[in-house]
Amino acid sequence: MSWKSLVSRVVRIGVKEGFKYYKDSQRNKAGSQDSGSRPSGPSQSDGRSSGSASAKDGEYPGDYRGAVNVSYAPDLDGDADPGEVVWGWVPFEEDHSQGKDRPSLVIGKDGRWVLSLMLTSKDHIPGVVGEVREDRHARWMNIGSGDWDSQGRPSEIRLDRVIRLDPETIRREGSIMPREIFEQVAKNVNAG
Repeated sequence: MSWKSLVSRVVRIGVKEGFKYYKDSQRNKAGSQDSGSRPSGPSQSDGRSSGSASAKDGEYPGDYRGAVNVSYAPDLDGDADPGEVVWGWVPFEEDHSQGKDRPSLVIGKDGRWVLSLMLTSKDHIPGVVGEVREDRHARWMNIGSGDWDSQGRPSEIRLDRVIRLDPETIRREGSIMPREIFEQVAKNVNAG
């Protein structure tokens, strides 16, 4: 990749993110002036947030149910593509009006929604990369470490909950998941 195309890509992404930031700040400003409500975003010391613009307004349709047409097509172009680990607001399973900013693996699309699986550095299951196990609440797969975690910690991915992410709330791309790990995830996501 030439310097010229790299600079062009950086400028394009910067402008796109700048518009998103401006739009979100205007929405938060209008919402707090109209109703006296607090702006969305992290508001508690544990990283929980009171809601995102889409979930707060009651738009979140719930987690995706059914088989997913999983594909691998990463392209670090500023959009969330299958095979990329992105950061965004993930609603809690028990209360979609609450959530947390976290990394998620993009596995597909559902209309305007980005379908993803959440990642965690919390160790739910012992084992080697590719191993799948269930705990009392969920199915997890060890995926090892990658550029999505700045501290290089090993990660696990939750296989039994497909989350719909609003593309407007996705703020940054973490990295591209290696194809061989992605294919193991794809094989296991519809198996449960």
